[in-house]
Amino acid sequence: MQILGQLIVSGISVGMIYGVIAFGYQLTFATSKTLNFGQGEALMLGALVGLTTINFLIGAGLGNLAAFLIMLPVVCVFGLLQGAAVEFFGVRQAVKNKSDSGWIMATIALGIIFKNMAENIWGHDALRFPSPLPEAAISFGGVRIQPMEIAIVIGAIALMIAIEIFNRRSIYGKAVIATANDRDAAGLMGIDTRLVIMFSYALSSMSAAFAGVLVAPVTLTGATMGAALGLKAFAVAIIGGLSSGIGVVVGGLILGITENLTGFYISTGYKDVPGLLLLLLVLSLKPAGLFGAKAIKKV
Repeated sequence: MQILGQLIVSGISVGMIYGVIAFGYQLTFATSKTLNFGQGEALMLGALVGLTTINFLIGAGLGNLAAFLIMLPVVCVFGLLQGAAVEFFGVRQAVKNKSDSGWIMATIALGIIFKNMAENIWGHDALRFPSPLPEAAISFGGVRIQPMEIAIVIGAIALMIAIEIFNRRSIYGKAVIATANDRDAAGLMGIDTRLVIMFSYALSSMSAAFAGVLVAPVTLTGATMGAALGLKAFAVAIIGGLSSGIGVVVGGLILGITENLTGFYISTGYKDVPGLLLLLLVLSLKPAGLFGAKAIKKV
């Protein structure tokens, strides 16, 4: 039972990272019905920019925690700019021309470009990210939890709640919701839907970059770290439902816990299989996702 609890706790922290990235997929899909397939690279760039920033601050004499807290807004601003660039150069023209495949190829191409840039700037080797919290585990009922795992869960939930509050309480957020509900009607009401779509991409990449600096202290950081995380987060978005905020959280937890249990009780070589089987099952039985709403189109 103690081992089971340990696996579940570790799976929750990983699952919340999947959920944050999947939340970014949901943001862009809501406003433009497009997805950024370079979302994993946004996470990777956020982690590497964060690593450079925190190393500079530590070298200037700051402690790990203070450097980490100062680094967070830097990474968030970088994520916003990176996401806006992806929308402007890779998605805008495809959306304007109502191309069903242009944005797919454009975001994939930009993801590859970002990965190659990262390899040339930071190298091919995995790098260690300084942890802002003590690395000694805390024991709760025999289950050992790293402080950074707790920070991952709190940080992921806080980010998603903050974005939801922004969308529902601010005038700019209401423009995002209006565009998500009916882009044509929002445009007729004077909302600049192109700007809203760009903003949704900026928020999406910011959430991925934020997830990158959350997960980096418990993993190794490098140019290849984002591909697998981005792909799994996409599976989470489909499992939970691209129209449901709670769906991406539940989907992330399901995948994170399932991976850990499979890796321990069966084999690490099969830990990705249950999640993919669940994805296929959901696509077969409930294509809108476990918590997604069916879309009805009038033709």
